[in-house]
Amino acid sequence: MTKARNDAIDRLEATNKKVDAFSDLLDKISSLEDKKKLLWKEIYENALSDRENANTLYTNLYLKMEGSQSDHVAVGSIMAKYLERMCKSNEQILKLADLIAKEESKASKIDADDMFSAISDK
Repeated sequence: MTKARNDAIDRLEATNKKVDAFSDLLDKISSLEDKKKLLWKEIYENALSDRENANTLYTNLYLKMEGSQSDHVAVGSIMAKYLERMCKSNEQILKLADLIAKEESKASKIDADDMFSAISDK
């Protein structure tokens, strides 16, 4: 049981590192509202957690199945649901990546009127 516990702790630490890196990425987007940053961070954290939990359950079930056809019939649909959960989590992460790319694009655009106003004020 100690190995399983240590593996779980290692996975949790890896997830926390990913969330921290994601949070750092969001902090670099200055035009992004704090509420949106918090929400996106939570979505990312939940997606990682869902994916990890589904992967753990899938792997445990797969190892217990041992290739038996009767076991496959009994648990195959459950395993498919775990795979679907992992896929949905991946889709959420990809959607977040798209939203972040759009925000970064907005932040990097230079508005000519703003530039002219800044120059004329000096």
